[in-house]
Amino acid sequence: GQLPTWLQGILLRNGPGMHTIGDSKYNHWFDGMALLHSFTFKNGEVYYRSKYLRSDTYNCNIEANRIVVSEFGTMAYPDPCKNIFAKAFSYLSHTIPEFTDNCLINIMKAGGDFYATGETNFIRKINPQTLETLEKVDYNKYVAVNVATSHPHYDSAGNVLNMGTSIVDKGKTKYLLFKIPSSVPEQEKKKSCFQHLEVVCSIPSRSLLHPSYYHSFGITENYIIFIEQPFRLDIVKMATAYIRGVNWASCLAYNKDDKTWFHFIDRKTKKEVSTKFYTDALVFFHHINAYEEDGHIIFDIIAYTDNSLYDMFYLKNLGKDFAENSRLTSRPTCKRFVVPLQYDKDAVVDSNLVTLPSTATAVKEKDGNIYCQPEILCEGIELPRINYDYNSKKYKYVFATEVQWSPVPTKITKFNTQTKEMLHWGQDDCWPSEPIFVPRPDAKEEDDGVVLTCVVKTDPKDPPFLLVLDAKTFTELGRATVNVEMHIDLHGMFIPQQDMKTEAE
Repeated sequence: GQLPTWLQGILLRNGPGMHTIGDSKYNHWFDGMALLHSFTFKNGEVYYRSKYLRSDTYNCNIEANRIVVSEFGTMAYPDPCKNIFAKAFSYLSHTIPEFTDNCLINIMKAGGDFYATGETNFIRKINPQTLETLEKVDYNKYVAVNVATSHPHYDSAGNVLNMGTSIVDKGKTKYLLFKIPSSVPEQEKKKSCFQHLEVVCSIPSRSLLHPSYYHSFGITENYIIFIEQPFRLDIVKMATAYIRGVNWASCLAYNKDDKTWFHFIDRKTKKEVSTKFYTDALVFFHHINAYEEDGHIIFDIIAYTDNSLYDMFYLKNLGKDFAENSRLTSRPTCKRFVVPLQYDKDAVVDSNLVTLPSTATAVKEKDGNIYCQPEILCEGIELPRINYDYNSKKYKYVFATEVQWSPVPTKITKFNTQTKEMLHWGQDDCWPSEPIFVPRPDAKEEDDGVVLTCVVKTDPKDPPFLLVLDAKTFTELGRATVNVEMHIDLHGMFIPQQDMKTEAE
């Protein structure tokens, strides 16, 4: 095929690569050593490279020729030959564990540099051109968080907004929203942007020892949206996991009889909206987008009725007939919540406060809480992306992978949130990854651009390829076949040519 001449830059992808080290094996697909991929678009051609992230975790494991650093689904133990004192010390030091820096989930831009990110307090700077691993950054040196999300937001000035959890710090467990500036003042050029990191606000956890798990958060022009779901980490279990010989994932529990609470933080006053909004129990990983309209906040997420998705990816469940045998007990559902921030305070109990045309409701209860029920936009999509120029604005299009009852995507799709129309791309024996939208320079329309996705074939003998689709029509413009074994990855980003530092800089 032919690639558009304007498509110049680098697509970076991140995900788990190596699951066996020496005689030891990871238990979970999300535990594998981070493998970075890049596709460089230059004058109508594509150049591919991949490299393992040379994290401390990777280096220690490779040197020992076995797994020595614990990951979320795999607990590693010290060398059995160590003496009893060394062993006892290892047990004690795992209470609040020293987390891994195997940053395998996403890529983040901060202060003009690029970082591989996971969900711990560590991120690793990388060179997007060579994929070389550079310094390790510990968020905890700048903000008291033990875990942080891999889905930050970027404001119009290029500052990074992200959230992390501060576990039992000074007797409190809280969720912190923090901002990393896009640049530092001229006179402080030697300092990193992380040294200017500021905490925007904190939200107390509803439970000291059971903070909510979250993978992303939402943002509108004036508000931050944080969803406290009843899928929670048990801190006491986590502190004793090492001694009990179980992994940290077993310390996560979903309570289907509980509520899911919505928190809205005013970005100007940094205060939380006092009205309490909630919905039924759900598990979710990805926010799609959010915006404000006529005194309402509208936000779209992909939700499940249980936590079966995580369990699917234990390697013991990923056998050769995986796609047929592993069935989700809950299908991903795209839900739109419409939350009336400005409503008639004298409204009668049990009345629906939503005044926009929507099947979503927000019902006032006698204790003053507001119970929200979503509009179902569609089912069976995951790994959603949008044209990020429309982030926090009213929008139409979601680009996503399509999953039915198996967690492995078989197609990618373009979904119109307003008309509910769907366009698909799929071929037999193909597993595509998260689609990334790249806008055409000077584009006027939301879907004027291309969609990029890496496609792995189910037969390892068939080579994988990078697919380029016209975002409007979803027709194929071209594909670049790569003659190496590629893995299904998780997330990534496109870096336009003009955002790349030159080597000289």
